[in-house]
Amino acid sequence: MNTREGTPVTTADGTPVSRAATDAALAEIRDLRVEVDGRAIVDGVHVKVLPGRVTALVGASGSGKTTTGLALLGEYPPGARVTGGVRRTGDGPVGYVPQHPAAVLNPARRVGALLDDIARPQVRHLPRAQRREAARALVQRALSEAQLPASEALLRRHPHQLSGGQQQRVVLAQALLLGARVIVADEPTTGQDALTKNRIVEQLAAVAARGIAVVLLSHDLDVVRALADEVLVLRAGRVVESGPAERLWTAPRHEWTRRLLDARHDDPPDGTGDETSRSRLAVRDLTAVHDRRTVVLRAPRLVLHPGECLAVVGRSGSGKTTLARCLAGLHSEHSGEILLDGTPLPRSLRHRSRAQLGAVQYVFQDSRAAFDEHRPVLAQVARTAVRLRGADERAATDEASATLNRLGLSPDLTRRRPGELSGGELQRAALARALLARPRVLICDEVTSGLDTVTRRGILDVLAGLVRDGDGLSLVLVTHDLDTARLAHRIAVLDAGEVVEEGPAQRVLTAPRHPFTISLMETTERPETRARG
Repeated sequence: MNTREGTPVTTADGTPVSRAATDAALAEIRDLRVEVDGRAIVDGVHVKVLPGRVTALVGASGSGKTTTGLALLGEYPPGARVTGGVRRTGDGPVGYVPQHPAAVLNPARRVGALLDDIARPQVRHLPRAQRREAARALVQRALSEAQLPASEALLRRHPHQLSGGQQQRVVLAQALLLGARVIVADEPTTGQDALTKNRIVEQLAAVAARGIAVVLLSHDLDVVRALADEVLVLRAGRVVESGPAERLWTAPRHEWTRRLLDARHDDPPDGTGDETSRSRLAVRDLTAVHDRRTVVLRAPRLVLHPGECLAVVGRSGSGKTTLARCLAGLHSEHSGEILLDGTPLPRSLRHRSRAQLGAVQYVFQDSRAAFDEHRPVLAQVARTAVRLRGADERAATDEASATLNRLGLSPDLTRRRPGELSGGELQRAALARALLARPRVLICDEVTSGLDTVTRRGILDVLAGLVRDGDGLSLVLVTHDLDTARLAHRIAVLDAGEVVEEGPAQRVLTAPRHPFTISLMETTERPETRARG
């Protein structure tokens, strides 16, 4: 049974909504076709958006999910030719929570100011003396509903000082503050740990129970199963199967749906790495801070050996990305030592040599922000080999093309600019660009978070092969997803900026010792129990 079956739909103040009202669509997409340069990226899609219901669009990266979702906002790719119709009958705005939230948050303004800008116009009818307190109450409620603490510390931070998951929840809070009647959630649980993911699932279910229509664009099939009333499976811009969520899970009719369902889980590697070999990367007494005073991470000791994969897991905001950025020289506010093959690395990227830059490569969670939007993807990937290895341009282009193709990107795609690729396609391009440096340490920050299950498994197979056959390549895999962490030889668990557990992956996954690790495992093992109540 779905989360909300048997639960009455209500308005925000608790007033029940009639069955007739819930049957009336707030928005409807009819026979939508979107062409860019003569290629149909969405073809004949029909979606009916009902109040109090969650409609999920699933499919591979580039299948047309985001294009369909953005159509509800009246937004299309530049130069697109659009046929079909989008009809909206609701009186409220459509809220959008993008896959890469940093792109829609003003980097120069603090979180509190961003939210106050939305809240203040809603309290103008009150006496002047009451407005400030009333606006703050609206902000606090929206943050609570988005699973963020309404603390002064968080409100004072700028977006770049938040984790990817926290940025995503700030954008969700903005949509809730705007009073959206329809919320398009594009990968809303991307970059979030299992505990936070379940709370977001519960919150979106509660949002729908208030009569808000939720359009969920997601590759995370566990989240889709926990939330969705209706599911549309897209492939190459077409809907290949649709129907009630439970029917698709128990009796999928299309081969592509069955492939998506079959590719959800991977097995952990048997080995635990060579513990006696010389370390490739070592962390000693690392303490990282924000704003020169707030300690956000303590890592007394971490060791990564050649040919080994270390997964860093934990809740959103636990310090995973801060650790990764310290290793890559992107966060210089830290003490302690980071050693590469026994030699200390400069804290700042600016002070590292070309060889050191090439040796430690970083694949960002927000891949779109890491590309120049005006240059073809192939040229940007090839540039890494020219800049860091001194390769000539023709050889670099050939190598880049071969690497991109191995990661599933066709020559047609790689000749395009970043704006013409999906988030998942850009994530694979970012991985290819890092590999062109021929690194000794590859840091992947939520590298599979924007990918469907089939593509995700393909990327994990590539990463496993690189570690296995990459002449000693070491991998740091930052992830909230414990299934992804199964790729690793060792796992480090972070909670509130502390390394609470570290050890062989098989042991941590099957016999966790720390209470926080145990809670992560229990939440992951029962993803639907909590969501469905």
